[in-house]
Amino acid sequence: MTQQTAPVVATPVPSRALRIAAIALCVVAVSGCSTVRGWFGNSEKAQAKALTEPAPLVDITPSVSVSRLWSANAGKGEGRLGVRQAPAVVDGRVYVAAIRGGVRVFDLQSGASVWQYSSDLRLSGGPGVGDGVVVVGSLDGEVVALDAATGAERWTANVPNEVIAAPVVGQGVALVRSNDGRVTAFDVATGERRWFWVRELPSLTVRGNDAPTLGPGFVFVGNDDGTIAALSLADGRVLWEQAVAQPDGRTELERMADVDGSPVLDDAVLFASSYKQRTMALEGPSGRPLWVSEHGGANRPGVGAVRVVVTDPAGTVWGLDKYSGTAAWQQPALARRNLSGAAIQGDYAVVGDYDGYLHWMRLDDGEFVARERAGRAAERLETRERSNAVHRRMLEAASRRPADRDALAERLRGGRF
Repeated sequence: MTQQTAPVVATPVPSRALRIAAIALCVVAVSGCSTVRGWFGNSEKAQAKALTEPAPLVDITPSVSVSRLWSANAGKGEGRLGVRQAPAVVDGRVYVAAIRGGVRVFDLQSGASVWQYSSDLRLSGGPGVGDGVVVVGSLDGEVVALDAATGAERWTANVPNEVIAAPVVGQGVALVRSNDGRVTAFDVATGERRWFWVRELPSLTVRGNDAPTLGPGFVFVGNDDGTIAALSLADGRVLWEQAVAQPDGRTELERMADVDGSPVLDDAVLFASSYKQRTMALEGPSGRPLWVSEHGGANRPGVGAVRVVVTDPAGTVWGLDKYSGTAAWQQPALARRNLSGAAIQGDYAVVGDYDGYLHWMRLDDGEFVARERAGRAAERLETRERSNAVHRRMLEAASRRPADRDALAERLRGGRF
């Protein structure tokens, strides 16, 4: 959070002390000019380095408790920038796909394995779950639909490019977005292609995209040119388009305006954010803008009861008023940590960073309330801490061991052993 600076009071310095300080400074200047130049040079290098490296994590005093319920191995991830593999949680089950490992399903409460689908496909998109099926896509454009209850294969299909976003399943269709700007609708029961829609890509884009968003009879798609398109779910016709941000600038880099995060539909209002650091609220049925904020980024916004939380490319988290777009707070302490989009959990917003940390912030003021590290690094740290604790107890027990028989007898007589 932005901190207020305490007033600085100038204290008078005795003239004699001032003369001594001036003389000392002159001596340093005469005898060590190269050293002074070195100081300034190192300082500039340190400042430049600090402006490019991820900000170090600040110490926080947790005010809420976060505990791990269970963990499980879901296979190997892809490791390339832009692949957005995330679990899908539906009806008390957790569905996970991996580049190497197929599809696995776990019980939400216990982590127990429910079923596993083994595959040699490099599954990078998904899973998407709905209408009784689980749909995943691969880096080679294969699409596979599985029975959500058993994991049995229902149908397979193909799209022209890699799939790095989760398919969306509902209202009788499976929508698959490929990385060439195409959205393809498949019949959820048979896998037959119903329609497809293509958006031409700009010359330079942020690698990655997110899933389309389903509405009643609508499909909302965020595009790499900074627009949102509303398509008819029945046949893929464009119903309306709206620019969240304009791809203007002198260079291709300056013109990047990707809406990479899935738009979020809350009742009849659609929220979307652009790499141009612009967030917009729109009427879902018509596309009419309700408000625009000059804060945001390419990730999916988190929408709560009164706040819309967005992360910008610099790593600042913004809490916007849901009904006006006015910035209620900002949290700059995670600068350059390559943040994810925000998720809303009760009264808190949660973002992840490049190093596997999850950060919980209060929705009303953006203050940190908890931090936890996820993934295998966290598991290794937890195992090491348990091992260290056991080792400390062994050392403490050894330090209390009687030195000889007389010491043992003394303890026994005193009832201290």
